[in-house]
Amino acid sequence: MTNYQKLYDEVVKKSLVDTFGYKNPHEIPRLTKIVLNMGVGEAITDKKKLNNAVEEMALIAGQQPVVTKARKSIATFKLREEMPIGCKVTLRSTKMYEFLERLVNMALPRIRDFHGITGKNFDGKGNFAFGIKEQIIFPEINYEKVENVRGMDIVICTTAKTDEEAKKLLQGFNLPIKK
Repeated sequence: MTNYQKLYDEVVKKSLVDTFGYKNPHEIPRLTKIVLNMGVGEAITDKKKLNNAVEEMALIAGQQPVVTKARKSIATFKLREEMPIGCKVTLRSTKMYEFLERLVNMALPRIRDFHGITGKNFDGKGNFAFGIKEQIIFPEINYEKVENVRGMDIVICTTAKTDEEAKKLLQGFNLPIKK
């Protein structure tokens, strides 16, 4: 059991019950999955860049990502249907909690001029999405071996029914969410 799983079981659950007054333990919001997505537009001309992005995401996530392909052709970008253009990985259970802990405690504090993540990124159903501009904030990435600095999208999915519940849940994990 990871530190964040213990934190959820011992502290976050109790604070959510105190705040929202849940009567059934299955009503208490919890994390379901974290999805990491990295688009690699340069992969159209250079396949090696996509391979580098896949390797970096595998280091960050701790599991092998899936290569995503274009759904339709766009002539302006010289993009054809089914061309590989990015990668994504879905984390659940133990790996999800391990990633969240590394994100909050190691990666986010390394962002320059960081003032917290705005709380405007909730989707209305309790899920939270935000972007990171540089993959080099993760300590697993060797700075000397990075050819291109790439951003990624991170989506944290919860069972919360409202954004307010999801915000309290994520703040319980010390995710720096501002209003």
